[in-house]
Amino acid sequence: MSPTTDNSSNNPFANYQFEIYNEGLAGKLPTLPIAFTELEQRAREKLDRGAFDYVAGGAGAEETMRSNREAFGRWRIAPRMLRNVESRNLGLNLLGFDMPAPLLIAPVGVLSIVHPEAELAVARAASSMGLTMLLSTVSSYPLEEVSRSAATTETFRGWFQLYWPKNRDFVSSLLHRAEQAGYSALVVTLDSKFLGWRPRDLAGSYLPFLRGAGIANYISDPIFCAGLKCPPAEDMASAILHWTQLFSETNITWDDLKFLRAQTRLPILLKGVLHADDVRRAADFGMDAIVVSNHGGRQVDGAVAALDCLPGAVAGAGKMPVLFDSGIRSGADIVKALALGAKAVLIGRPYVYGLALGGEAGVKAVLRGLLAELDLTMALSGIPDLDGLTPELLEKVH
Repeated sequence: MSPTTDNSSNNPFANYQFEIYNEGLAGKLPTLPIAFTELEQRAREKLDRGAFDYVAGGAGAEETMRSNREAFGRWRIAPRMLRNVESRNLGLNLLGFDMPAPLLIAPVGVLSIVHPEAELAVARAASSMGLTMLLSTVSSYPLEEVSRSAATTETFRGWFQLYWPKNRDFVSSLLHRAEQAGYSALVVTLDSKFLGWRPRDLAGSYLPFLRGAGIANYISDPIFCAGLKCPPAEDMASAILHWTQLFSETNITWDDLKFLRAQTRLPILLKGVLHADDVRRAADFGMDAIVVSNHGGRQVDGAVAALDCLPGAVAGAGKMPVLFDSGIRSGADIVKALALGAKAVLIGRPYVYGLALGGEAGVKAVLRGLLAELDLTMALSGIPDLDGLTPELLEKVH
């Protein structure tokens, strides 16, 4: 039997499915599950319960997590026929950066709890595909090491996500380090001044930071370490205590954004924006973009679904780009978010499960699968490029 071939070799994302089929002809099946539900179940089986629940869980009764998924179900794609989709183009320019597809890797902290190579593996996978990774402040490896790891494969494409700590000199130090290490944008997470009430983590008394995980950017920083009596390597318990005291500044307001703007030349995005009034304020304060997000349902239980907020955010943003995360599990979900006005989406839990099951290769497999499904869904809906993803493609059901 001759190998299966695609009839449109100009679309490398969609061609991933034919790689899988061709490998099947040779007796090789995918090592990772394709469907998200199976991927999550395999991760549940492999990981310690505390680690899995930390990634998979949400706030309270997890109503917000369910609402995020239900919101996608309220929109249906209405495919259009007899359109030329032989070649597709998923590329875009976002904040001056050329990207091969409207998909970025969301900042997920403390990835060492699911795989020893943690953010290093994610950075290599993302960079090898030309995708942009958002590195969490609470990463398991210092931000410099992550960028060096990615640069060994391809040009590093990284943005730095900031949890705003209490010490402003420390904020400045983190931003300077990020710039020096090659990160090209700053993403400020606004919805995590406090940890949300997360029953799964509380039931197991599991918070990885208190065990010394996820604080690499802190204990490698001279300003942070200046507040310690001795180096972290000699007294990690004191370093962890210091982290709990500095982790989050709880009294920042809109006016404090002026301080950030004065500290960095990088584009600044605000992540965790839901209300249309906050979108307009972000634009008024000269922010470069926002990310509509409810932190994947991990902060406020009973909060509005992120996707329900997206159209209003786009309407209030003017020319300011709007990105989206929270609840995306498939290429069809990405199509819906883009059609509702998002310029790009951030992927979270799916790639973390890929990391848990297969390290760098697992991350890459998950990302390639999402991009292939995105490409195919667009093609089968009569959409050859991102400009064709408009609200008219969707119908809302009740």
